[in-house]
Amino acid sequence: MIREIAEETGLKVPEDSLTPVIGIRHNYGDKRVFLDVWHTRDAIGEAEGREGQPVDWLTPAELRDDQFPAANRPIIRALRLPPFLAISGPFTDPGNGLEILENSLDRFNPGGPAMVVLRAPGLSEHAYLAFAEQAVGRCRELGHLPLLHGPSGRYTRMPSAAGIHLPWREAETLESRPVPVSVWFGVSCHDEAQLAHAAALGADFATLGPVLPTDSHPGRPALGWPRFQSLVASATLPVYGLGGLGPEDVLRARELGGQGVAGIRYWWRESD
Repeated sequence: MIREIAEETGLKVPEDSLTPVIGIRHNYGDKRVFLDVWHTRDAIGEAEGREGQPVDWLTPAELRDDQFPAANRPIIRALRLPPFLAISGPFTDPGNGLEILENSLDRFNPGGPAMVVLRAPGLSEHAYLAFAEQAVGRCRELGHLPLLHGPSGRYTRMPSAAGIHLPWREAETLESRPVPVSVWFGVSCHDEAQLAHAAALGADFATLGPVLPTDSHPGRPALGWPRFQSLVASATLPVYGLGGLGPEDVLRARELGGQGVAGIRYWWRESD
């Protein structure tokens, strides 16, 4: 890859500057491809089309699906998604939940924007929307991407959110994408069939777990890193590892093909 970049664009890429992004397998019908994508911020030189091709620099947000082959869609998502998917922890009072969210966001320093899944299964629909309305605004103010959680219809009632993340019980009842392509759509998955269904719905990403044992689900079998790697290798969308993981596991998750880590315990804290 380093050699090809140099031959085609004149750019020099230091090998130690590369970090994995995603590996995607795609079947076009007449051929199958594997796209192995890496990231660097340290390309040296001025880019030029040494084979007569046009060259331009674009931010990830400027990349459009219709400008690339179908296999590139999950790559574009992976380039735009952050490495952290922060999920709110349990609470039963909207005011208390907002207070914990504020406290947690003040301490959370992911080194850039994160996605924040506003999960609150203990609240009624009315209470959840009251909490989410304020939580979405606060996340936006801090530069994070707030996602609603639960039934897909919640997004239509609060389009100011950045999208929605569905539990599997909701996703398995769907036959098509429930929200516009202009917003983020994620699905909680636990096996290969569920990952395939999420991709068929047009999900932008999935969570997969539990990767490691967790205190919140004692006795529940964990996938383990080898199984996580195997499932991610066959997935056709970005996948976050979930369950027993924290910031220290981001690099390992990415080295095994994942997008990053999702979870509660590494950021959601009620007090010191």
